[in-house]
Amino acid sequence: MLKTKNTYKRDGRAPQPAKEATSKVMSANKAKNTKPELILRKELFKNGIRGYRLHWNKAPGRPDICWPSQKKAIFVNGCYWHRCPKCNLKLPKSNTAWWKAKFDRNIERDQRKIEALEDDGWKVLTIWECEIKEDVDETIEKIQSEFFS
Repeated sequence: MLKTKNTYKRDGRAPQPAKEATSKVMSANKAKNTKPELILRKELFKNGIRGYRLHWNKAPGRPDICWPSQKKAIFVNGCYWHRCPKCNLKLPKSNTAWWKAKFDRNIERDQRKIEALEDDGWKVLTIWECEIKEDVDETIEKIQSEFFS
């Protein structure tokens, strides 16, 4: 029996990286149910904060976590893709102009989502990946004080 090597096929949305492995790693990033989201949801449940919807598509911008009846929404943003203002991450060394434009579009899209929710009367929090990693308990306290006190 012949064995065939699995070849990776690019979708063409990004410029060709110098190494094929880079393309594989970047395309493996998930859009929802990311590790920071899962950690935060576990802690919310543990702290008795329940009744939320995940990626609710009836809300503008489809927030990661929301309480529709209370019009409260949380976006859990990865520091790299959403350009965390605290982390001050560097741009990739290759295709820098393309990546800068990509990240700028991500930031603009995030802002449009927040504005659409706020215009509709929602209270919105953005939780950064680094906040969850540094002190998830403090992150839970922030959510409780902003949303439930």
